[in-house]
Amino acid sequence: MARICMTVIVFVAAFMGVLEAIAGRLDDDCPNCVDEHNASAAASKWTMPLLKLGEKRYYLGIFFKANWYRASQYCRYHGMHLASISSQEENDRLEKHIKDYGLGHEHFWTSGTDQAEEGVFFWMANGRPVTFENWNIGEPNNFRYENGEEEHCLELWNRDGKGLKWNDSPCSFETFFVCEVQ
Repeated sequence: MARICMTVIVFVAAFMGVLEAIAGRLDDDCPNCVDEHNASAAASKWTMPLLKLGEKRYYLGIFFKANWYRASQYCRYHGMHLASISSQEENDRLEKHIKDYGLGHEHFWTSGTDQAEEGVFFWMANGRPVTFENWNIGEPNNFRYENGEEEHCLELWNRDGKGLKWNDSPCSFETFFVCEVQ
């Protein structure tokens, strides 16, 4: 009996090793990734896999809301950056992904900011100036609040039902966020 049990254990261990090797080859390019075509089927309310769109992988930070600095810190701690958006196609894919999770009405931080120079936005993720733009009408407006705080951080927001457009917002505002890995 002990001999049979040992044989079964060795067989199971060998089988698991083969499965791990196969999985390792499949995931070498992007561990924990799903592609844009099967994202909703693979994700659950308990996990948020990275979504591969083009050359980048994204993570939606939806388990807690954070100000822009804390969101950036969270992304960096996990080896990512707040997202930068360089094209309409990238913006549309992110918007679709966010809407597929039923969160199209929420706000999401990106790495965009004009904290260095008012009105000159750049992506903190890569230091590059913002060249593609998708602002809501009348934005950016650097609105000044009663407490004196101004708007210096870029968020995605469906303000008027026309999709996730860009808005400058106070960096202290707590909301969801999008991290990226390149």
